[in-house]
Order: sequence, then C-alpha cells, then structure tokens
Amino acid sequence: MNKIKSLGIAGAGFMGRQIALHSAFYGYRVSAYDLSGAAIEKAHEENLHAFDWGAYKVESPEQKEGILSRIHYTTHFEAAFKDVDLVIEAIPERIELKREMWSELDRVCPPQAIIGTNSSSMKVSWLEGFTKRPDKVLNIHFAPSIHERNYVEIMGGTKTSPETVAAAEEWVRSINCVPLIAKKEIMGFVVNRLWRVVKKEALKMWAGGYADIEDIDRGWMIMTGMKAGPFGAMDYIGLDVVYDIEMSYYKDSGSPDDMPPEALREKVDRGELGMKTGKGFYDNRDLKYLKPDFLKPRK
Repeated sequence: MNKIKSLGIAGAGFMGRQIALHSAFYGYRVSAYDLSGAAIEKAHEENLHAFDWGAYKVESPEQKEGILSRIHYTTHFEAAFKDVDLVIEAIPERIELKREMWSELDRVCPPQAIIGTNSSSMKVSWLEGFTKRPDKVLNIHFAPSIHERNYVEIMGGTKTSPETVAAAEEWVRSINCVPLIAKKEIMGFVVNRLWRVVKKEALKMWAGGYADIEDIDRGWMIMTGMKAGPFGAMDYIGLDVVYDIEMSYYKDSGSPDDMPPEALREKVDRGELGMKTGKGFYDNRDLKYLKPDFLKPRK
C-alpha cells in the first residue's frame, strides 16, 4: 500500500482551502491550486484568519508559521500536481467541469497518485472513465467546518482497488478525522445521503408555503442541538452549490420528486447565494438563527 506523504488540492475555494489547512496542521505538505488568482489570495487570507478565531490552536507564532509554510498556493497547474501522492478535486458540482479537471489531473499526476473528489453527491464512477487509473480513484468527502465535523466519507468506484481505499482511510485517520466507508456506490455516500433527505424536504416545505424557514430551523435546532437548521446550513454552503447538488440527484434518478423547487433556482438567478453574497434564505446583516433569543418561546 502506497503511503500518502504529500497532497494536492484542485480548487482553493470554500472546501479546498479548509482541506489544505487541516492537512498542513497535521504535518502534510500541500499544493493548493486554483485557476483564479483572486481565489488563491482569498484562500491564503482565510487560512491566516482561521488561527485568529480559534479554529486551530497553536502555542507560538513560530508553530503557526510552520503550519502555513507547508501550504504552497499556486495558479500553475502542472507544477501543482507533478509530485503528489493524493490529489483531491474540490471544484463546483458540475459534471462537465469535473470530467475535464480529472482528465488533466490524470495527465500530470504521478502514475502512483490517488485521485479523489470532494463532491458532495456525485459518484466517482461518473469520473473514473476520464483517467487511465480507475483503480486509484475514489470519493473523499469532507464536511464543513472540518475542525468541528471531523468525518470524511470514502467511497470507491467500479474499479477502485481495496489498497486505494485502505490508503485513503489511513490518511484520513492521520489527520484526526473519522473515515466513514460506503461499502457500495450510492449518491450522497453516508452522512450526506441523510442530510440530503432533510434538505430536500425542508426545501419542499418552504417552496410549498407549508412553514416559515425560521420555524423549520427552530424545530431542527431544538431537536438535534445543532447550531443551525437546514436553511442556515444551506446559506453557509451556498445556494448555488445546493442547487447543483439537487440537480445531480435529479439527473441520477430522473424522478420529478427529486427536481429542486423553481423558487430555489430563482434565488440563485437573483444572486441570493447565502453568506458569500450577503443574502440567501437569511440576510447576513440579521442572522436571526445565531441570536440568543431565536430558540426561546415567542410571545
């Protein structure tokens, strides 16, 4: 079994930059690539601030600098992946973009490198045919925020070798995360499959006018003890990402029941994408579900 020593991240956005920092914190050398220079700058800035708000605790400025020095941010594709043992693709949930990325990754990565996708829903078998190493590919899905939800869903494709799954599982444990193994291919893997049911039904209740988002979130938060309900969580993830994920389920099943509500698409078209644009289901200037009185009995 090949031991993973170095890591490449393809896509330095919301999840990519988190995976990079978490891996560097546990001693790994990381090459974080993005096509966009602005995305690279934001990734670097966000990872610097992660120490300020306590996501990762360090004992000295030198320790912090040592962790950050293990991440190499770059817009140069071939240089980013020419010497990695594992690359995790973390680009938008659009199959054509991922297939193009995987074809290019297969071309530049070392022959022994494992290629994984951080997709929130797509099966890796949809991508494996765009490589010449179908035995060395898998789903490896992290949940935000990694330092709080330290599980990673692992799922192989139709030709993924047991050795590849074992290497990924060992690496996940080495970064203080809990590997959750899907024994057979299924849309959404393990936890994300369950979350999708909640998300789908919450969207239907909202779009159908059956309940206000605040009451749906309140009920979920009280029942589970979570810090946010389905709509607060979707704002955090990004409504464009949520819509693309829901469309993946619809395209996989073909069932009208899996089609996301038109009202969600309209919010995306208006640019109401959640926290990243300042407005989604909630207005970022007044995040009600974070206020102390949100869960108190109303008069």
